[in-house]
Amino acid sequence: MLGQSDIFIFIVTIIVTALFTALVRRELLAADIRDNPIVSEHRQKSGTPTMGGFGILLGVSFMALFLFNFKANSYLIITVLMMIVSGFFGMFDDLLGFKVKEYQKVVRNAGEEPVQIGQLLLEPGEEARVATPKAKKDYAEIVEKEHKLELVDEIPIKSETSETEKIIMQLIVAIFILLPGVLSTSIMGIELGVLMIPLALFAIIGSINSVNLIDGMDGLAAGIIAIASIASALYAGVATGSVASLPFVVIAGASVGFLVLNHYPAKIFMGDTGSFALGTGYMVAALLGNSLIFSIIALAVPIVSVIISLLHRSHIITLPVEPLHHTLNYHGMSEQKIILLYWGITFVVSVIALFIFGIF
Repeated sequence: MLGQSDIFIFIVTIIVTALFTALVRRELLAADIRDNPIVSEHRQKSGTPTMGGFGILLGVSFMALFLFNFKANSYLIITVLMMIVSGFFGMFDDLLGFKVKEYQKVVRNAGEEPVQIGQLLLEPGEEARVATPKAKKDYAEIVEKEHKLELVDEIPIKSETSETEKIIMQLIVAIFILLPGVLSTSIMGIELGVLMIPLALFAIIGSINSVNLIDGMDGLAAGIIAIASIASALYAGVATGSVASLPFVVIAGASVGFLVLNHYPAKIFMGDTGSFALGTGYMVAALLGNSLIFSIIALAVPIVSVIISLLHRSHIITLPVEPLHHTLNYHGMSEQKIILLYWGITFVVSVIALFIFGIF
């Protein structure tokens, strides 16, 4: 279980990160660094400062330096250093996103019958983005022949690094965990030897992409990471000791501190700067603290979301909007309910895992 010092560190991290996030938000507004969401239901959020993940990075960095003199912890130092490296890679992706790649049309079915466009069947009055090549071809044919679609808006689509480039960047970040003497070669007492190397790389890359994908609604990613990190801290504290729980305590505190300004309606977004850093830090803490299996279970919601998106991209299933939380929003579930649902599932899964692993 967590001791009084862990709770104190958690509270201090919340306060410090909230203050740094407020400072970062002020500077982002002054520099006019603002988001421009492409999801139709979130267009009202245009103008919200992004790249707020710098607030998280400043918060965890301050705590690593603050605790260095009082509670030396190499696990925390390594975790924070890898978060900083990953956060800067995410920053490059954020900066590239300010360049417009194309303008996508948003159309409404103005007819009285359903209209097939791309993979979607638009009911009368429904709106959708014309995003895929098939949808663009269908749109041109429908407009030319039937005049059933009404142009509602044109949304600027951000430029971004390719999937291959992202994986390469994430792989570079993940390789740092292979420093001699840092990574354990066993999981829950099972010796894996060299097999731990590809497992560690896969875990970190998977965590980055999971958190990055789930970061699409106000406070969604930060809340999930906060809950999963607290649960992982409880597990690691019993299984390994306070040296393993401390990085999770700091990550949880930074996530909650960021939520002060990121909760619905968000006054700042973390961007890839934040999602890359949190995804990296969470899994590095799990690998160092020998809590990998438990921490993966606690991160079930983002991981399942990635799996569903991969099934969609493989044309095994069809989503009207990707990822799943945007599909739920598209079908009428409010953003607040989706956020609470995802937080709630993460909490329930984490508590059940704590019971199964004998922590409670």
